[in-house]
Amino acid sequence: MFSKELIKPEISELIDKKQWTELRESVEDWPIPEIVDLMLNLDKRDRVVFFRILPRHLSSDVFAHFEAEQQNALLLEMTDEETRQLLAGLAPDDRTALLDELPGQVTQQLLNLLSPQDLKEARYLLGYPEESVGRLMTPDYLAVRTHWTIGQALDHIRKMGRQSETINVIYVTDPAWKLLDALDLQLFILSDPDRKVEDIMDDTFVSVSAFDDREEAVQVVQKYDKTVLPVVDSDGILLGIVTIDDLLDVAEEEATEDFHKGAAVAPLRTSYREASIWSLFSKRILWLVILVFVNLVSSGVIEAFEEVLASAIALAFFIPLLIDSGGNTGAQSATLMVRAIATGDIELRQWLRTVGKEVLVGIILGLAMGVASWALGLYRGGTDIGIVVGLSMVLIVLVANIIGTLLPFLLTRLNIDPAVASSPLITTIVDAAGLLIYFTIASIVIGVSI
Repeated sequence: MFSKELIKPEISELIDKKQWTELRESVEDWPIPEIVDLMLNLDKRDRVVFFRILPRHLSSDVFAHFEAEQQNALLLEMTDEETRQLLAGLAPDDRTALLDELPGQVTQQLLNLLSPQDLKEARYLLGYPEESVGRLMTPDYLAVRTHWTIGQALDHIRKMGRQSETINVIYVTDPAWKLLDALDLQLFILSDPDRKVEDIMDDTFVSVSAFDDREEAVQVVQKYDKTVLPVVDSDGILLGIVTIDDLLDVAEEEATEDFHKGAAVAPLRTSYREASIWSLFSKRILWLVILVFVNLVSSGVIEAFEEVLASAIALAFFIPLLIDSGGNTGAQSATLMVRAIATGDIELRQWLRTVGKEVLVGIILGLAMGVASWALGLYRGGTDIGIVVGLSMVLIVLVANIIGTLLPFLLTRLNIDPAVASSPLITTIVDAAGLLIYFTIASIVIGVSI
């Protein structure tokens, strides 16, 4: 390992002295992620120059590791010929990801720089729906025929393997390219060269449709512990493959998006480091303004029970305790439900059973917290206040747990991302419900009419 801070001055010095040969040779053996990290710590001018002197076999891989905005900045500084060479060197899935992120006019300009074969491939991949598996797949895979011998298959693998994204899995297709099986390379290596490919087939494989959502592919990889998945059309024709590195990027992106939504923040489409102040403002302000108006419901509840509050001022002491407890409980249950739904641990049809389970959990939690709240209320306000606070805590926790459980199911049923059931949203809803419960019980126990 090495320190980027120590190497940065040396790299900058080589650039200033235009010692391109030494600079190129100094990074040829570096791992791609280390080159990327180093470039991100260089000034913009040095970054562009540094990228231009990278060996061609490294530049495409380095470029594929950058965020979309960093890629765009580099493209603006490159000539058409440099861009053409870069695009030609990118893997089809990386090229598709780049073109998908760019404005339409820029995408068209870049398409004009591609070779006829690359252009046909890019347009083919861009024809699939956004965030579908088809946008992620690469058509670079290895396929063999059932009637081939193992020796013939291995000769084919040696000949064509360098052009494939991965050779860990070899696909068996018929003459019409219908997928028949997916076999580990190990089976070919360990089998008798004179045996037929059909002799080592087990006719069991997992595939995904090119039109499936990319999150489904992530779930399939997790469930079946695969590193690569074949992508087929509705007739089972093998179109391409999607590899674990692309799916890990998807999983990270989706998890980040859910984290953002869970905090009532519109998902960022770039890294926080690259995000502008205006972008950070615009992604957060809408939800905050919405929640301001939702909170007016809570203010209305307090206003409606003004006489109850005035008759026993001690009730005011416990408002933060009760609504915070309810909000925390609702946020807990919502987080558990959102994650369970996202991972497939719970299906939509299981909502009733799940709600029943959480009702029991809510009752137990409410009773435990209610006892503690009753003791506090008894100490601060006497018997009546203790009863009001204790009963309110039991009901608020129970209701909050039910709301936090039901809302993600409801949003999923409406085809809305359940992550929208964020902690701020749940807390705001539960605040209003909690205040209504609290003052209703207080008006009954204390005997003050509304």
